[in-house]
Amino acid sequence: MKQKSEFPIYKPEYQDHADSRLIAQPSDMRMGATKIKNRMARKVFIETYGCQMNASDSELMAGILTQSGHQTVTDIEDADVILLNTCAIRENAETKVINRLEHLNHRKRRESNLVIGVCGCMAQHLRDKLLEAAPYVDIVMGPDAYRNLPMALNAVVSGDPYLGLQLDKGEDYADISPIRKEGIRAWLTIQRGCDKMCTFCIVPFVRGRERSIPLNILKDDVERLVDEGFKEIVLLGQTVNSYHDGKHDFGELLWSIAEVEGIERVRFTSPHPADATESMIDAMENSPKVCKQLHLPLQSGSTPVLERMRRTYTAEEYRKLVQKLRERIPQIALSTDVIVGFCGETEEDFDKTHTLMEEIRFDSAFMFKYSDRDGTLANKMLDDDVPEPEKSRRLNEIITLQEHISAEINQTKVGTTVPVLVEGNSRRDNEQYHGKSDTFKSTVFPKENAQIGDIVNVEIHSATAHTLIGQIS
Repeated sequence: MKQKSEFPIYKPEYQDHADSRLIAQPSDMRMGATKIKNRMARKVFIETYGCQMNASDSELMAGILTQSGHQTVTDIEDADVILLNTCAIRENAETKVINRLEHLNHRKRRESNLVIGVCGCMAQHLRDKLLEAAPYVDIVMGPDAYRNLPMALNAVVSGDPYLGLQLDKGEDYADISPIRKEGIRAWLTIQRGCDKMCTFCIVPFVRGRERSIPLNILKDDVERLVDEGFKEIVLLGQTVNSYHDGKHDFGELLWSIAEVEGIERVRFTSPHPADATESMIDAMENSPKVCKQLHLPLQSGSTPVLERMRRTYTAEEYRKLVQKLRERIPQIALSTDVIVGFCGETEEDFDKTHTLMEEIRFDSAFMFKYSDRDGTLANKMLDDDVPEPEKSRRLNEIITLQEHISAEINQTKVGTTVPVLVEGNSRRDNEQYHGKSDTFKSTVFPKENAQIGDIVNVEIHSATAHTLIGQIS
């Protein structure tokens, strides 16, 4: 029986144990990418799995590789290096990557010079197990080692795998210029790592301790993004609203970025309810550029479950926060994350989650059944004791509830006019555009005379649980 009363203080590893394979040393970690002289320029394809943080990291990796003389390509068939930038949040994500690696190995058998790398959270999480499962992988690199990508590509010609798995408390990549895809929305990482230590989460163990990028650097980044044509900035962090650079908190950062000339909208994800400060709420309420939309993870409506999750707030505190947000920002749209079937969750606990979702009426939600993750505190200290069929039943119940609520909320938009930032062609009809409202509602409408990057007023004439449909007014 696992002990359930106390949890250990997290002390991350910052250096690998030595072995016979080629391992990046701490002195290598902060070498500028331009200092690595390439033996051969390579064509690199980066395949991204997981969240917006991983998408942002892929752009960072592309910047490092391009700066050192390599070329990133958009067609995997053109590549002689394939890097999988991976996620470790859920087991099925890791299974998907292993299956993808087996597929890529068939190509590697035909093309002996093909380099395959696994980067990101899964690489940090599985470490040596990854090379046992896929011994043909050439590079295994965690989130704090991306500066070493040029070195790794040079080193693997020897035939030994390259391991870059140190966590670095000082690494924020603030001096690296990412290579972003064209569009109107840009991801901007303002914070790396996490100190929250939720018991179900592997992130602190694979991304290290929390650190924030200085405000003045971020503001310069936003000014450059405006010059590149981006209209909307999405600020990223594991607990993004815990941002503090030693002088400025998250609310100050929101105001500063929103004041950059040329920015139309500022969003952020994912905040933590315990860090929803007055400063943050004030910026959301009073800055016209900060969107009136908030993704606020709940995880459970039961306080005892939240305590076992180590979420640092109660269900009642969450309820009061939502009440405050809606009083201050009446038009706010709220989305959330919910986990059912966590260790020790009773039917009464689940009913509290179901009831709270009915009461709050989120605009949308990401909903999951709990899966035990090797390396988390829950895996070490708690029993995964909710039967799988029961987890599935509970998940299906809240999905059904949320679909009904989302549809009802979107129906209230019929007959109203919403400002929409035009993003591009609709996936189903090239004669229509799609975009997001200020409250992050997906909206589809005929193109008429609008251009990508415009903000247009769309009169809504119908809606589904996931989409508003209308025409430019």
